[in-house]
Amino acid sequence: MPENASPPRPDRSTPMMIFVNLPVSDLSRAIAFYEAIGATKNPQFSDETAACMVLSDVIHVMLVTHAKFRQFTSRTIADAHRTAEVLNCVSVPSRAAVDDLAARAAAAGGKADHVPSQDHGFMYLRSVEDPDGHVWEIVFMDMEAAGAAMGPS
Repeated sequence: MPENASPPRPDRSTPMMIFVNLPVSDLSRAIAFYEAIGATKNPQFSDETAACMVLSDVIHVMLVTHAKFRQFTSRTIADAHRTAEVLNCVSVPSRAAVDDLAARAAAAGGKADHVPSQDHGFMYLRSVEDPDGHVWEIVFMDMEAAGAAMGPS
């Protein structure tokens, strides 16, 4: 490719999917937690060492036992209860859905609001930890109000 040429644009005709791979200490407990917050298990990509949990058509969480996870990396598996590893964020359609998902996460063995919730008027966000300490942010954003708050671009 010539030095000043732009890289080719990716084909967006088929939506990209994301697979978030999370090491878990207790696969059954992790499956129960993710089912309680609305994910469904895809048995086609699940076995005794991993479970594919479907959050949406394009977002999947791969829950992987530590032994299986070690097959993919030589790095130490982080203890997510003590170390920040990544902040995953999913959007929901309403403020009430943020609160509902946080409540279901807490009831299923997770921890809601390990940091204070954020309310910016146009954006409302809460954080939860799964039983292994992996952090998920749940956000509702009113795009019309966000545009007004941000002003003209």
